[in-house]
Order: sequence, then C-alpha cells, then structure tokens
Amino acid sequence: MLQIFEVWPTVQEKNEARMFAGVSWEDWWTYDGISGPAFWGLINPEWSLCNKGRRQSPVNLEPSKLLYDPNLRPVHIDKIRINGGLTNTGHSVVFTVENTTRYHINVTGGPLSYKYQFHELHIHYGLQDNMGSEHVINEYVFPAEIQIFGFNSQLYTNFSEALYRAQGVVAISLLLQLGDLSNPELRVLTDQIEKIRYVGGAVEVKHLSIVGLLPETKYYMTYDGSITMPACYETVTWIIFNKPIYITKQQLHGLRKLMQGDMKHPKAPLGNNYRPPQPLHHRPLRTNIDFNTKEINGKDCPTMHHKVFYKANSWKK
Repeated sequence: MLQIFEVWPTVQEKNEARMFAGVSWEDWWTYDGISGPAFWGLINPEWSLCNKGRRQSPVNLEPSKLLYDPNLRPVHIDKIRINGGLTNTGHSVVFTVENTTRYHINVTGGPLSYKYQFHELHIHYGLQDNMGSEHVINEYVFPAEIQIFGFNSQLYTNFSEALYRAQGVVAISLLLQLGDLSNPELRVLTDQIEKIRYVGGAVEVKHLSIVGLLPETKYYMTYDGSITMPACYETVTWIIFNKPIYITKQQLHGLRKLMQGDMKHPKAPLGNNYRPPQPLHHRPLRTNIDFNTKEINGKDCPTMHHKVFYKANSWKK
C-alpha cells in the first residue's frame, strides 16, 4: 500500500507516481469506479488533498447556512470577445483562450481582492436530466454546470503556477437549467460539438463573450474551496450566480454523444463528469442577497419579514 504523504511530493516522487501501473495519472482518473472521486486521494500521494482536504469543492449550498455580507461588490468581467479552442479532454469539455490573444478578459470585484485573468472554462453535465452539476442548491441538482476559471494575474504569471498558490484561482459557476431557448453564447460553444466526439478532438471557437454567458442577475454566493478534479488544490475562490442560464434538450443531446475514448476504443460516454458535493467543514457561505429586503418598483426596500429563505425550487422552469 502506498503511503499518503502530508507534504507536497518531490519531483522524483511525482515521476514515480506517474509510472504507476504503466500509465500516467492523468489517463488513470475518471468519475466512476475504482478510479473515481472516492479514490483520487487514496492511490496517488500527490492528490492527498482530494481525501484529506478541509476546503474541498463542490458543495451543497444550503439556504439556512447562507450569510449576508453587505461588503460584497458586484462581479465585473470585461466585455471582450475572444477566440480559443474547444476540446474533449476525456474528462470534460474545455474551452481555452487563444495563447496569442492581445486582449485579456479580467475578472474583478465580488469577493476578490486581486485581478484575475480568464484562462478556460469547463462543462460538466449528466447523462440524465436529474444529474450533472457539481454544485447543488439545497440538494437540487441541475443537468449541467459551466465553470469559468481565471488566475491571479497580479501575483502569478500563469494559470499553472496559480493553481497551487494562495488566492491563485477564481472559479465562476453557472448552473444550467433546461429551457426552450438557449443562452446565445452557449450556442457558440455547442454549435460544433459533433466535431469533438472523441478524446483529443478540438475545434476553433471565435468571438466568444464570457460575460454574455452570465445570467441577468447581480446576486451570487461565494466560498473558499478547491479545484474539483485532481489534485484538488484548495486555492479557489468560488462564485456561484443566483440564477441559472438555459440549455436546450438538443444541446444536451449533443453533449451526451461525446465519448471518453477515441474512435477505435470509444470507452464510456463523457457525461456524468461531476464530483459529488464535499463536506463544508464550517466554512462560511457568503452572499450579497439581503434576505431582509425586497424590491419595490425597481428599488431595494427594507421589509419586516425576517424569515425569508432562498429556495432552490424557484430555479425550476
């Protein structure tokens, strides 16, 4: 049995770990079975945080545990359209910004103390409509979730460095609900999805607006957590918007055709690529939703109703 180390492994230990069973760790891990989330931190010492960490993601966002923070500011994302590539990684559908881009998209405000530069986004989804999202609201699971990742560009030079450094990463979660009409920018991502059916498949995506993916709301929830795949680094500030965006049945059907393997060995479908909710361990779940105010004629006004709770059912179409 391999020993689970409490400290970061050396380069030699990392190389030895990658040779385990004759395959790389990146090829080994999946979302089910003996290579699934429950085993990520048990087999590979480099990933011990996946099992031993106290600030892991995703989580179940319970209304009764939300704390109103009046100091939380609106989240700002630059309104720049970018080019990049959409790839089937065998674990997820990933859009990565073009390396040669002259203009970067910055994420500021919200709970952030630094400027974060957009790097990539991931799509998690289920093979059935009642599963797929990583974050859940009061136990309610959405059919898909988009996660927008940026790195702290004021402290670190790139995403790879920021991934394991303090306050290194911001992740913005967009929960997706079934609807008759899709978010327009989501269509930009899914229009050529059939071209990446197998692992390694890539297609160019042009003129994507990240801010255009966001729902029309200023309200969100935030907490300190981790990357939701190995090595589960606890360096992420999570922002989960308090309103879903919409995806159609046709778009979900296209995603569900994607496979983990290649054309000769397609393996299992790519869907159900989500990590289950992790223990909160007394972390604060902050929000800019003031439960003691209500909107009248477009203005926030005080209310005498003190027992007002966030309900996941209000998200259902």
